[in-house]
Amino acid sequence: MEGRIIKVLSNDYTILSGDKSIVCKARGVFRNQNITPLAGDIVEIDEEKKIILEIKPRINSLHRPPVSNIDIALVVMSLTEPDFNFNLLDKLLCIVEWNNINPIICLTKKDLLKDLSILDKINYYKEIGYKVFYNTQIDELKKELENKVVILTGQTGVGKSTLLNKFDSSLKLNTNEISKALGRGKHTTRKIEFYEINNCLIADTPGFSLIDFKDMTKEDIRDNFIEFNDYKDKCKYKDCNHVNEQECYIKELVSKNKILKERYDDYVLFVKEK
Repeated sequence: MEGRIIKVLSNDYTILSGDKSIVCKARGVFRNQNITPLAGDIVEIDEEKKIILEIKPRINSLHRPPVSNIDIALVVMSLTEPDFNFNLLDKLLCIVEWNNINPIICLTKKDLLKDLSILDKINYYKEIGYKVFYNTQIDELKKELENKVVILTGQTGVGKSTLLNKFDSSLKLNTNEISKALGRGKHTTRKIEFYEINNCLIADTPGFSLIDFKDMTKEDIRDNFIEFNDYKDKCKYKDCNHVNEQECYIKELVSKNKILKERYDDYVLFVKEK
């Protein structure tokens, strides 16, 4: 029998096959081969023995959170409480793009926002091709996510579990208030579990307190800042990294406010991290 892993809890893997959910263990051979089944994996199982026999080839995978075969990453960002984090947004978008996952930005807590100038900068992301929704646009989001495998990403406390509850009120997922002292939320999601909502599979994931460019090169980072690709042939040097080079067309566009300076500054920081 073939199915998809929709929940991982310790060494138990819940497999969705048709309308059945079956809890299985992984074969010992996976451990010997240093292979870990991931939420999202398509697997072959022995239904009677409740054992995962085979993991089918993955179209993509992430190491944080440990998931695979994802169509869409819904990048959930709070406009305030916690403060909007452009650095984290740019990092998430770059990593998601590199993993061949389609990112969609979802903004929360607009009703609490006092400095509306931030919305002008967010419009830049729409201009370069990203889809941006507010968490009040539930019907539009449901349509966008229909028949897809989706993960919610974003730092703790931005409202991922709250958003899932809006998609399906019967879920009743735990949510927590932001700590006023720390300016961030407490983890309310302890496991990775996909929920069937509106003909899609969607998973909340533990808050991203740390995220890095594991396995990515400087060139990978450059190539996944999507707006750079429209102009890369206009730089003087074919392999321009848009940092220290002279006569760099990307830097010229930044100086002319054609490329958002904050986003370019994030790019430079990311490259220097490698």
